[in-house]
Parts: sequence; C-alpha cells; structure tokens
Amino acid sequence: MLHEDLWRAIDTLAAERGLSPSALARQAGLDPTSFNPSKRRGADGKPRWPSTESISKILFATGARLDDFSALVRGARAIPEAKAKGRNRLPLIGLAQAGNEGFFDDGGYPAGAGWDEVELPSVADANAYALSINGDSMLPVYRPGDTILVSPAAPVRQGDRVVARVKSGAVMAKLLLRRTASRAELASLNPEYPDLSFPAAEIMWMHRIVWASQ
Repeated sequence: MLHEDLWRAIDTLAAERGLSPSALARQAGLDPTSFNPSKRRGADGKPRWPSTESISKILFATGARLDDFSALVRGARAIPEAKAKGRNRLPLIGLAQAGNEGFFDDGGYPAGAGWDEVELPSVADANAYALSINGDSMLPVYRPGDTILVSPAAPVRQGDRVVARVKSGAVMAKLLLRRTASRAELASLNPEYPDLSFPAAEIMWMHRIVWASQ
C-alpha cells in the first residue's frame, strides 16, 4: 500500500459522491482540513498517513464498505478519463491568473470569484476545472488559446501531464518525471524551458490533466 494510493482513494471516494475532500471530512465529523494536500506531508517532506479512525469515520459517513475502499486503493475504480459523450459546465480561468491568491482553496479546489464557465466533456470529478493556456512555455504540446481540463481526483502517475502549485504561488503545467517522499521532478513541455525539481514539501498540490481542446 503506497502513501499516494491511500490518499487517492480518499479523494476518489469523495469525488464519487460529489464532494471535495474537505466536505468529506466535515460529513464524517472531522476537521475540514484533515484531508487537505498540505496535511499529507510534514514540513520535512515525510509522508503523513490518515489514521484508521478517520478512514473508519468516512466509510461510515458515506456508507462505503472496507472492500470498496480497498478497491480504490488498488486503483480498481480510479476516476476515468474525460468521456467523449456528455458535456458539463466547469469553472475556467487563465493559467497566468491561477497563481494569484483567491482562486483556489487550501485543498487546491476552485474557490472564490473571478472564475468564468466553459462547456467541456464531462468527467467523473465534482471538483474538475479548466485552465486556458497562454504564452509559449507549453509549446508544442499546448498552444495559446487551448483549454485543458484538470481533475484533482484523478490518480497522478509518473509520465502524466499535471498542473502543480508550489509554495511561492506559481501554478505550472508540466510532465511528472519522478515523485518520491522527498522530491518531485517536473519536465517542461517546451524543451526551451528548463526542467524543475522541488522538495516534496514545496508542492502544495498536483492535479492531472485529463483532456485538452486541441
């Protein structure tokens, strides 16, 4: 059982019920920040694990069985890719604006005013959002004017294209090269820009890109 798999299972359990991890914690009678990404690693970058008591409470609150949760940990019911059929209205903001304060809550979910809406293919994640690309830092993969659909509940694996926010406030679209308990290595999509490496504690959240309007 891997640390990231266990937390992904909690995120997926919440998303399947139309909840954010914070809302799931409240429903289970826990502190709303219990499952925030910032609580998943210590200041030294070492992983923090959810307690068996907190898992028991969210299972009771949602009516899920232990074997259901185990399936989520194994990835048997991971959030699927965006479907070709069905449309949904999602919050949209420009990638350049995303680093400003007030657009995301502590858990990395869309919050506050300033978001527009866009109609995109549906995805099984109540907290999905869209970013509009600007600039050339993501060429040739994403061009200015493209829209990417981002799913906080989707499992993030090595080789995935992701949107990450670091403690400085910067929000970036990168390729996840490697992630360990101590560091995260991100490749720039445009070869003219350098690859980046961050201590794990510097990564506030990381979400997977599941679709792009190309």
